[in-house]
Amino acid sequence: MKKLINRVEDVVKEQMEGLVLSRPELKVSYEPRYMWHEPKQQQVALVSGGGSGHEPLHAGFIGDGMLTGACPGEVFTSPTPDQMYECGQKVDSGEGVLFVIKNYTGDVLNFETAVELLHADGVRVGAVLTDDDVAVKDSLYTAGRRGVAGTVLVEKMVGAAAAQGYDLDKCEVLARRINNNCRSFGVALSACVVPAAGKPSFVLEENEIEFGVGIHGEPGIERRAYEDANTLVDQMFAEIMDNAGYSRTQRIWNRESGDWDEVETKINDFNTDQDYIVLVNGLGATPESELYGVYRRLAQNCEQAGLRIARNLVGNYCTSLNMEGISITLLQADEEMLSLYDAPVNTAAMTWGK
Repeated sequence: MKKLINRVEDVVKEQMEGLVLSRPELKVSYEPRYMWHEPKQQQVALVSGGGSGHEPLHAGFIGDGMLTGACPGEVFTSPTPDQMYECGQKVDSGEGVLFVIKNYTGDVLNFETAVELLHADGVRVGAVLTDDDVAVKDSLYTAGRRGVAGTVLVEKMVGAAAAQGYDLDKCEVLARRINNNCRSFGVALSACVVPAAGKPSFVLEENEIEFGVGIHGEPGIERRAYEDANTLVDQMFAEIMDNAGYSRTQRIWNRESGDWDEVETKINDFNTDQDYIVLVNGLGATPESELYGVYRRLAQNCEQAGLRIARNLVGNYCTSLNMEGISITLLQADEEMLSLYDAPVNTAAMTWGK
């Protein structure tokens, strides 16, 4: 299958080179791999990362008002602890470093190692796990629910908070509150092609969809027949709304003891007559025209359910290479979140405000 690449082993490095050439304010290390922009003094640094193939997540969100740094792994492969550790060292301006970690086993283990190493160096460090995907609990890659497009909203609002002078504790609490009010659900119409494989990662019949797909092509709830766009959006919306709030245990870094605490945390219930931020996200190969068709039906669903759409975002923000499909994210937002969402941002993939 034709791909716009040269050698498979050079894919990630060459894409990093291209991004830096297009955004001269970005800086890059190729060994180990990470990207950053100069941290502002007296500001918490926000760092994320994960396997490549989900662009613009995460490197496309480095810039003023969002991420300070990002660590790209190989395609669909977690970055290594040395990437995260050295990136954390590079971006720390003295106010601490907060890692945003999507809930995938490799990412979690490697980021946790970096947290411990930075703490040993005397860096104030925190970590927040995103697990907004309500499709499945436990999967090929995770223990618990997967972290997907809701991560974009966490990075946007916490990045704004850091720019406004929130300290590390406040940024960490905010990130968890956003995640705990956020739900996502994805569907694939066709599979992606990993460059090293050169063929689709799974095969769907002409009338089939993968309902509840993960961003690496992991199986969802089931393969089911595709009817039409309205029916599909209705089904996805129902899955999001039918997932009642639930509790789970998370490992939270204790900066005082230098150890991980097991803490019971809760995904909150969705309530009517509340403001919501809605993200209709393409998975890489879905035309924007179709994404707006999805948003049309989603807006109708929200209105009928009594959910006020206060802000919306439509486009490709958390992709799966060239997968044809969509995800829908709903975030129950308060005034603080809306204000932070509206704050200026200037990155390769997201820019608004002064």
